[in-house]
Amino acid sequence: MKQKINLLLAVSLVVIDGLMTALAFFLAYWLRLWINIPSPPVNIQPFPNYLGMMAIQVLTMLTVFFFSKLYHLKRGISRLDEFSTIFAASSIGNIISIAFTSLLFKNSPLELDYSRGMVVYAWLLTIVLVFLGRVFHDALRFSLRSRGVATDKVLIVGTGEIGQIILHKIRHSPRLGYEVVGFIDGASAQEEVRDVPILGGVDDIPSLIDAYEIDEVIIGLPEASHQEILTVISHCEREKVSIKVFPDVFQIMASEVSIGDLGGLPLLTIRDIALQGWKLTLKRVVDLIGGAVGLVLISPLLMLISLLVKLDSPGPVFYAQERMGLDARPFWMLKFRSMLKDAESQTGPIWATKDDPRRTKIGAFMRRFSIDELPQLINVLLGEMSLVGPRPERPVFVEQFRQSIPRYMDRHREKAGITGWAQVNGLRGDTSIAERTKYDLWYIENWSLLLDFKIILRTLIRVFADRNAS
Repeated sequence: MKQKINLLLAVSLVVIDGLMTALAFFLAYWLRLWINIPSPPVNIQPFPNYLGMMAIQVLTMLTVFFFSKLYHLKRGISRLDEFSTIFAASSIGNIISIAFTSLLFKNSPLELDYSRGMVVYAWLLTIVLVFLGRVFHDALRFSLRSRGVATDKVLIVGTGEIGQIILHKIRHSPRLGYEVVGFIDGASAQEEVRDVPILGGVDDIPSLIDAYEIDEVIIGLPEASHQEILTVISHCEREKVSIKVFPDVFQIMASEVSIGDLGGLPLLTIRDIALQGWKLTLKRVVDLIGGAVGLVLISPLLMLISLLVKLDSPGPVFYAQERMGLDARPFWMLKFRSMLKDAESQTGPIWATKDDPRRTKIGAFMRRFSIDELPQLINVLLGEMSLVGPRPERPVFVEQFRQSIPRYMDRHREKAGITGWAQVNGLRGDTSIAERTKYDLWYIENWSLLLDFKIILRTLIRVFADRNAS
């Protein structure tokens, strides 16, 4: 039954893409008639004469989408990633479609006008409409999965921190379409973890896969030996289920391995910083432009918030807090004051909590939408921070974390940021520092300007949905 539903979903996605592409072509035709840009339309025939062109456009787009792997129904892909893939595939498909159309209709007796305006309209509308069609299709899949239809039954191997993180992620991401049946951990004396039963040990995996009709096994044993992992995989392979392995620390930290040499002796480079040389200058230019433009655009909001902070409670408008930045050098990070004056006078340095009683009324609102972070654009202009980078911590906390979290200090090999890769992946506020560190190190070793733009866009999208204080 599930296979039939998945097949229907895949076919329906192709149909929706085809319909949206056809609709884009149809609307492009009428827009060309209505809008006299760049010049009035000439030799525009009745729309039925363009059906051949439309068929070429649709078939070309579907073919390019197929080879762009847009019909591999991936779990958890972000809207931004999907949009960028659609943008690239539609652009390539449009160029190929124009080439075929020009070739096949070159000597057409109808003298059809496939003008530049119509080409541009069709291209832009295809991107927008195909994306909206896929948003609708995702909503349909989510609706089915929320009803328990077309979900995959999952076994999680390992009840430790990683296993529980995997469980938490699945529970808070219903769009993934997973249903956790139970844990595998023969060494645990517990019967369940977070209301999920422990069904047995590694040797029980084959029988459990049959008994519970398991579709996927996720192995969350990052500290296990290679032999232990291979043993688990061998038990799973007998039953032909999908297998996923949570990477160990080495794989997380070293996303790319390059081969170099030392006087002819081959060496593997497993740790490197992506942001070096001219890339540093490029990132600084983007920070300066983004910081300056941002401050100008939001200056009325800054003035309004300053007034509200002053009227809400006694004390300064801004709050300067010492944080650790590039090369572990301290700097004073600016924020709008969101708590009562001298909030830590009785407690000393402590973490802010979700419903912190020290917050002011306007402070609660600012922290909800991260408005209190806006003055950090000044830190960006001063060169103390970047628009994107690992979030800076206070020296007292840095000293604690460096003792317990491997490679924590490597976060300071790049400037601190107003937002970062960890934050747009949900790790804000009172969340795991170890997990944040992994995301920060991945960002440092995989930096690109496109990744920065992606993080900024995702931050703007998430700011109204995320309820954790930074």
